[in-house]
Amino acid sequence: MKIKHFSTLTVLLFGLFLPTVGLAQAVLIHEGPAYQTGICEPSISVDPTNTQNVYAASVLNNFYQSTDGGLHWTQKTISSPYGVWGDPCLVTDFKGRTYFFHLSDPEGTNWNSDQILDRMVCQTKDGPNDTFNDGSFTAVNGKKHDKEWTAVNPKNGAIALSWTQFDRYGTDDPECHSRILFSESRNQGESWSTPEEISSFLGNCIDDDGTAEGAVPAYGTKNEVYVGWALDQSIWMSIKNGKRWETRPIARQEAGWTQSYTGFNRCNGMPVTVVDHCKDSPFYGRVYVCWGDQNKKFGGEIYFAFSDDRGKNWSDPKRISQGGKSDQFLPWLTIDPTTGALFAVYYDRRETASPTETNTYLAQSTDGGAHWSELKINNAPFYPSDEFFMGDYNHISAHGGIVRPIWTELRDGKKSIWTYPLDFKFSIHQ
Repeated sequence: MKIKHFSTLTVLLFGLFLPTVGLAQAVLIHEGPAYQTGICEPSISVDPTNTQNVYAASVLNNFYQSTDGGLHWTQKTISSPYGVWGDPCLVTDFKGRTYFFHLSDPEGTNWNSDQILDRMVCQTKDGPNDTFNDGSFTAVNGKKHDKEWTAVNPKNGAIALSWTQFDRYGTDDPECHSRILFSESRNQGESWSTPEEISSFLGNCIDDDGTAEGAVPAYGTKNEVYVGWALDQSIWMSIKNGKRWETRPIARQEAGWTQSYTGFNRCNGMPVTVVDHCKDSPFYGRVYVCWGDQNKKFGGEIYFAFSDDRGKNWSDPKRISQGGKSDQFLPWLTIDPTTGALFAVYYDRRETASPTETNTYLAQSTDGGAHWSELKINNAPFYPSDEFFMGDYNHISAHGGIVRPIWTELRDGKKSIWTYPLDFKFSIHQ
């Protein structure tokens, strides 16, 4: 077994975390007052053209970038004529263009405006020295548009975008519905296709378990498109082969996607979809879905399932963490397209001294999810409170062995977002 040492963290070729002298410390990106919303819902993206360039974002309109692999950061706020109203989502394509997706507020008066959430906005920039453009947007149709996510097709550079459309946001009117929409850009975010309704089932508009939400897209190795989402205690997958969409259930989600934990009065368990695009991987083409759930035996748990036949059949759900009966929650999953290694980030409450004490863990698997290793990555525990919204998601990005998770903490009356500089060197050819 060959072991190589790195400045951040040493990793055995067989995928086991091995702490060494000089073990990496979490890096603070941004800290500020703990407003009800404030700094949270972080997104992060490693630039595949230069992995020293790492970009991040957080609520409401914060953008950060690093040119040394995430060790040091600069911060800016971004603006758009269509407004910037949260749910930041970042991705960088294989030409080095970074896409910043967010919700809209064209009049700048927030919920006092009938136009808030009237479209999905995409702003782009090329490299760390460029600035964001004003942005492009999806069709405006008089509905409310929320909870978006994106993916890049490594074959042709197309950008997928999926989200929830509300007939009327937050209403319990049974005549109003939610549904999952999908749009695509074939010109690096300059314009977007007419949104397609891809969910076979309608949800309500309450923004709860009965609402269709959590749509995360991923491209398959044969240009098929997968979009996982949640509704009514089930995880669903909408799949497009050619021009036709088909929706099928993947797994039962006993607690629904809206969950709660001490200090987190709202904590999402929405699914995340990724595909193995590494041609040298023994799991090339495998589709993975990861989500959070709660049950009486294990408490909060992180589950995943996979398909090796382009979504026709799915494995039984398996747990990522072996944290016993302690709670693990708010997960995100990514895959390194250069190795096929899987990485998940989530909150964890094993071996804690109080009900709200919380840590952040990173898990990795190099064998298609058959085995996982875990590592606590926060510098010190933090203590969330129901008084402050901690966000609907954390995030993680990986490319070329550069793995960068991002998460939110609450401590001493301040909210903050952090990353952890993990350089993961893994050889497929053992």
